Amino acid sequence: MLLTDIVNLLGKPYFQASNCLIYQMDCLEAMSKLPDECVNLTVTSPPYNIGKEYEKTLPLDKYLNWCESWISENYRLILPNGAFWLNLGYLSIPNQAKAIPIPYLLWDKIPFYLIQEVIWHYGAGVAGSKFFSPRNEKFLWYVKNHKDYTFNLDDVRDPNVKYPNQKKNGKIKVNPQGKNPTDVWEFPKVTSGKNRASKERTS
Repeated sequence: MLLTDIVNLLGKPYFQASNCLIYQMDCLEAMSKLPDECVNLTVTSPPYNIGKEYEKTLPLDKYLNWCESWISENYRLILPNGAFWLNLGYLSIPNQAKAIPIPYLLWDKIPFYLIQEVIWHYGAGVAGSKFFSPRNEKFLWYVKNHKDYTFNLDDVRDPNVKYPNQKKNGKIKVNPQGKNPTDVWEFPKVTSGKNRASKERTS
């Protein structure tokens, strides 16, 4: 789908560049205006329902139903060989769990096929006194068809790790382009304030 097609369907964007459109609107409203199977990839990190200033906290059942609604619409939009990356954190359930991974609660509501869970590890976060300090979130990699999906491994190899001395039968047995990254990704949160990763607040 071309950017001009999206503008025709959704109207004037909040921000537009040569290869990018940003819309500030309800996701369900926007997705409902798009045709079936028009998207190769979606990546999202929706509100966690934990009382942040940018969200309205919902009862747990309503929050999960809302998630099911946009996940279903997302499934409709994804091409047969497309993918969906979902980043979700944790929430508390009174008398049941202090911090349960939200994807656990959505397991039977997601129609996609789960390829892999990727761990996002970061250095800074909440310090615990009666529990281990949390330093990770999850990225879940889903596809529509687990027998036919796109994975461009050579584009994401780590060129700094090649193990040039590893040979088998006198031949190099590793890929000269680098190592396949692991399922643990370590990069800092983008934060604001003095001596932080970013000068401006971004989250």
